[in-house]
Amino acid sequence: MDELVRVRRTCLALPEVTERLSHGAPSFFVKKCFVMVMDDHHGDSRLALWAAAPPGAQEELVAADPVRFFVPPYVGSRGWVGVRIDLDPDWSEVDEVVREAYLAVAPARLRSQVVGA
Repeated sequence: MDELVRVRRTCLALPEVTERLSHGAPSFFVKKCFVMVMDDHHGDSRLALWAAAPPGAQEELVAADPVRFFVPPYVGSRGWVGVRIDLDPDWSEVDEVVREAYLAVAPARLRSQVVGA
């Protein structure tokens, strides 16, 4: 799964990120989980990442492109956004979603280490 390799590279390049399985899915943590990669979650036929998001981002992204962005189950009520990575994704956009997810949950001392934060 080349998409997972790409997401993994982006996530692990951020300060103090670790990867482990959570609920059977590759997940990325900086103290708390900020990205999960879900493959056909409960038969939804999507390869997607679920990402923490700053306030208002979920609504904005889903409204702008409901084919690529969605409200994921379980964590969507907390503002997380789902991003399909199986539909020829714009990787610079996916990288930005990952970066914003990291910034949404990382401690201040780590956020300050991210360029442009």
